[in-house]
Amino acid sequence: MTIRPTLAALAVAAAFPTVFSSAAFAASNAPAAAAVSSAEQPVVLVTATRQTQRADESLADVTVIERARIEEAGASTSLAELLARQPGIQMSSSGGPGKATDVYIRGASPKHSLLIVDGVRLGSATLGASSWQDIPLTQIERIEIVRGPASALYGADAIGGVIQIFTRRGEGAPKADAFVGVGSYGNKEVAAGVSGGTERLSYSLRGAYTDVAGYNAIASQAKQPYYYNADKDPYRNSSLSGNLAYTLMPGHELGATLLYATARNHYDSGAGYDDFADNVQSVWSAYSRNRFRAGWTSTLRIGQSVDDARTYASYAPTGATIKTTQDQVMWQNDITLPLGTLLAALENLEQKAVNEGTFSVSRQIRSALLGWTASVGEHRMQFNARYDDNSQFGNKTTGYAGYGYQILPSLRVQGSVGSAFRAPTFNELYFPGFGNPNLKPENAYNKELGLLWEQHGQSVSLTAFHNRITNLIAYDANFIPQNVNNARLQGVSLGYAGTLAGFDINANLDFLDPEDADTGKRLQRRADKTGNLYLSRRIAAFNVGAEWQGAAGRYDRTGEINRMGGYGLVNAFVKYAVDRDWSLEARANNLLNKQYETAWGYNTAGANLFFGVRYAPR
Repeated sequence: MTIRPTLAALAVAAAFPTVFSSAAFAASNAPAAAAVSSAEQPVVLVTATRQTQRADESLADVTVIERARIEEAGASTSLAELLARQPGIQMSSSGGPGKATDVYIRGASPKHSLLIVDGVRLGSATLGASSWQDIPLTQIERIEIVRGPASALYGADAIGGVIQIFTRRGEGAPKADAFVGVGSYGNKEVAAGVSGGTERLSYSLRGAYTDVAGYNAIASQAKQPYYYNADKDPYRNSSLSGNLAYTLMPGHELGATLLYATARNHYDSGAGYDDFADNVQSVWSAYSRNRFRAGWTSTLRIGQSVDDARTYASYAPTGATIKTTQDQVMWQNDITLPLGTLLAALENLEQKAVNEGTFSVSRQIRSALLGWTASVGEHRMQFNARYDDNSQFGNKTTGYAGYGYQILPSLRVQGSVGSAFRAPTFNELYFPGFGNPNLKPENAYNKELGLLWEQHGQSVSLTAFHNRITNLIAYDANFIPQNVNNARLQGVSLGYAGTLAGFDINANLDFLDPEDADTGKRLQRRADKTGNLYLSRRIAAFNVGAEWQGAAGRYDRTGEINRMGGYGLVNAFVKYAVDRDWSLEARANNLLNKQYETAWGYNTAGANLFFGVRYAPR
């Protein structure tokens, strides 16, 4: 299938004259990009510009997921599954809770999605992707998604987009909260926390534990004969998060954040051995935010993230460690100009990787970036430029330019162009016998066009994009990585958000053409059509809702090999407020017990239930 984004955008716009882009009205609770919930409480975000901004003024394609929707997802839902209910995002999992999971933004590779936690990068510099499966939803306050190249703001790897997670924060009188729940597949979760805040102090500390008995990760011995092992593959996760902020005097704040999650995941790599891995994901940061004078705010942040996996398998019975450590220092200045706002920042990132018994390497990236955003009458503008000096392969400059025009008070057209790149992983560069130290970065150039409409609590969205990726790294006949491939990612996303007949409704439909530009074949594990529908309604003390998630067929391997069928999933949830502080919650996923795959030969959960009790004083 070939999509011509501009023509498709005009065609859909003609059919729906009150159409807007999902970029600007991303909602706090959306499977689709949603509208600002009310004039009094506009949805805000920082990821799209690195400065606080109303979501309905963003020129990027964004979604914001607030805590209420995270709680609705329940303990039976992983972070990647929640992300896959948002527009433009797909996921694949190799066998259920805790198993290797990939996230695809607008059809880009999992290595093209950048994960940030409280302003600090998190991921593996050896594999080039993030361990989405080990980050628990219970520790997350909100999620901001920016689709499209963002290297001009965040540097390497942000080709498909950026997902930023913010940990739980505190406010108001001191209080404790707790949650306990049980569900199918032996799923158990407990969580508790304390939080509070005054005009000068804000604090939050919470812990959680999840234990899932699970099911056999591999569905078919015929499809995965080498790895198949007829046993259950359980998973458990213990996590801790903390958030502290103190205002020394008006305009001067010190703060610190922490997220720590340790997990044990059992998986299959052959009969006769109980393979498992102990994984650690940790991020901490400390910052000083100072308003030195009216119109100038300076933020200095230091932080470190660790992605650490120790594997115990038949080939490594005593364990083998692969660990990435990223040390970061960031200094950002936000300056109000007579026209618009200036962003000026310096960053230093040191990445260190240890592949036990194989290699231990590091690299340093020094960066400088500038940005300018402004609104002048009906015109909105954003420009960003970034320079990265990488000790491995030299320098790289990326840019972004966005423009929007308010045709009517309820209707806006906008477009943007942007460049991005991905740095080769340490495995691609140095793995003995298979690495290539001469690799160059992958490059991307994206164009997109959006039409945006919102009125009386209703919003409709349309975004069309075309992202060309060159110098893609692929393995040759000798399994040596080379810069030989090209890809073309193009598509159209249509979304709706609003309230009708008392129902909160969010919906989106995505048409995607993720193509290997050299062969014309579709890229692996990407569906060309996906859709989501979310309905909820408050009835007395009940909040009830349902979700539908659909995806067309996809191929598991490059070259359109091993086709996996499409699927549609139906989920439902209910929350009953017993009183002001106590509530009962229930969620049913895959109600129709659909059998489907997101990775060839690997199991997914059938119909399953989860019940919980929550104590959350207001």
